[in-house]
Amino acid sequence: MADAHPPVVFDTLVVVGPGLIGSSVLRRAKTYGNLARRLIAVDNNPDVCARVLELGIADEATTNGVAAVAQADCVMLCVPVGAMGAVAAQLVPAMKPGAVLTDVGSTKVSVTEAIAPSLRADVPYVPAHPMAGTEFSGPDAGLVDLFENRWCLLTPLEATTAEALQQIRTLWTRCGARLREMTPAHHDRVCAIVSHLPHLLAFTICGTADDLAGETRSEVLDLAASGFRDFTRIAASDPIMWRDIFLANREALLEMLGRFMEDAQAMARAIRWGDADYIVNKIERGREIRKSLIENRQA
Repeated sequence: MADAHPPVVFDTLVVVGPGLIGSSVLRRAKTYGNLARRLIAVDNNPDVCARVLELGIADEATTNGVAAVAQADCVMLCVPVGAMGAVAAQLVPAMKPGAVLTDVGSTKVSVTEAIAPSLRADVPYVPAHPMAGTEFSGPDAGLVDLFENRWCLLTPLEATTAEALQQIRTLWTRCGARLREMTPAHHDRVCAIVSHLPHLLAFTICGTADDLAGETRSEVLDLAASGFRDFTRIAASDPIMWRDIFLANREALLEMLGRFMEDAQAMARAIRWGDADYIVNKIERGREIRKSLIENRQA
């Protein structure tokens, strides 16, 4: 009788940084059994490693990244984008020839440039970015279905081999993701408007509310309506991760912020001068975008 399960993509998968994304990949791999035969988690915090083992989402968990990646057929870097270069410099030299290197960084130009000095001709590199997440972090935050029907953007480089690209495509497809390929630069411009700018605005609005004088601030927190609550959910995200993202993608983010500020000023003028048509047009366009997201299974 034929095996009902397809063969695994990799024999040994090493996830470096078992936070929200990394632990979700591990959970998916454990639950479905079709990503890798053996799962190793790497973190520089021994408490995180202990928690990973308690959760049962990896076969091994260790602070010794060099020893772990030497056994890997695929190494997935799930560390903050600001740490990608240093982590790659430490681990890539220990990888065995033919093993695949990939990452899940939210910026791609800065990450690929940071990793580039450590790359080897015998270790293919496939940059990726699964566009899924919550405001929570750490190994307990992971979800088996986090990537279901979410986009994973792949930004293969000139040296990326077709075989390695297909392996990473298969891995993310089996995680439930939908795939799209683009250049690193185009990725960063797209993510600046759909992800990075909304987070910047959320952090800023919450900061504005926090700066309000005594009684007003108290009422804002007590009477927060759904719009403000939605912003606070986004603003609960990991500060170190988002600091790194903002700085790593500063050019594209500042461009989109500038365009938003111009549009916000235009809306302010419409409100000031009672331009009802302009206001209705903007609201209708927002409704259409929301409708499109729902139809596209992204809401």
